[in-house]
Amino acid sequence: MFKKANLLTVIFTIGILIVNATEPVSLDVHSEVEKSKSYDPVPMIMHHIADAHEVHFWGEGEKAVSIPLPVLLWTKNGLVTFMASEFHHDDHGHHVVEKDGLKFVKSHEKIYYANETADSHGSYVSHDEKGASINAKPIDLSITKSVVGIFITMLILLVVFGSVAKSYKSNGGVPRRLTGWMEPLVVFVKDDIAKANIGEAKYKKFVPFLLSIFFFILVLNLLGLTPLGFNVTGNIAVTFVLAVISLIVTLKSANKNYWSHIFNPPVPLALKPIMIPIEIVGVFTKPFALMIRLFANITAGHIVILSLISLIFVAQAGAGTGMAWGISPVAFALTLFIFVLEVLVAFLQAYIFTLLTALFVGMSVEEHH
Repeated sequence: MFKKANLLTVIFTIGILIVNATEPVSLDVHSEVEKSKSYDPVPMIMHHIADAHEVHFWGEGEKAVSIPLPVLLWTKNGLVTFMASEFHHDDHGHHVVEKDGLKFVKSHEKIYYANETADSHGSYVSHDEKGASINAKPIDLSITKSVVGIFITMLILLVVFGSVAKSYKSNGGVPRRLTGWMEPLVVFVKDDIAKANIGEAKYKKFVPFLLSIFFFILVLNLLGLTPLGFNVTGNIAVTFVLAVISLIVTLKSANKNYWSHIFNPPVPLALKPIMIPIEIVGVFTKPFALMIRLFANITAGHIVILSLISLIFVAQAGAGTGMAWGISPVAFALTLFIFVLEVLVAFLQAYIFTLLTALFVGMSVEEHH
């Protein structure tokens, strides 16, 4: 059943991507130069890996099927709320909305205060000489796609572990069904991650924290492989917060020996002025590495899968339908391989983040020998 469910998910995901990818393809081209430029996969890829104010399923423009999400903006007039569906295309094709006497424009999923009048290009957003927008932005507190993904993950974890706890109580601690699946993972995190890296004397109080990190990241990673298209752990803001939490727990748990090693490292006196700054920087580079590793690995996997699917439509635009059919089996096989690899990466990245967090905590609570 697990294998069939994975296969169906792969096929459904690829189907969704194909529907999305085919929307921008223009067949009304004549020259080879025009054909080669008729499909650009970059906007589609960036659209799928970026956060958004809606949960998009397929289609573009008026044919798009999506769920709009609440927009919450803290403005100079106070809190302004509306649904993302209230953004409409003006005469120039830009997303604008007027609420509570203020006009807003959405550009690349960023919301700005709109200029009173459009410029020569029909844009309500001004740019500097380097192309960067200079419009002021309200404080965006919206429920975005990443936030929805986090809510779904929280709900899944509450249901799963609530069921597991209830099963243990009703069956006298004997694992059955779902409990039998979850127990090896829980024991693995407890024994092979927490106890092995923190030490038998102090590991128990950190087990709930490490279990929360492991399963939270794992479910988010797996959720990103579904047709819903969530890329939460590929959002650097999310990985940043996880890394900060890891840093706070590490520093809060640190003992006298840990701080002594940083501010009075066991090196010759002449090297202390060099080693102390290095040790201080090292305190922050550890969580920084956690943040970048998780973000980069998950984002890269999404980009590779989307790029392989896009090869079909690049071939169609450049050489016609025959070439698209010819390259489809290869693209599909490679996509399937990368997708299965990404399932492994989902578990691996959750394990690595939890392992390194436990290692850092273990270093902070280690007693002097």
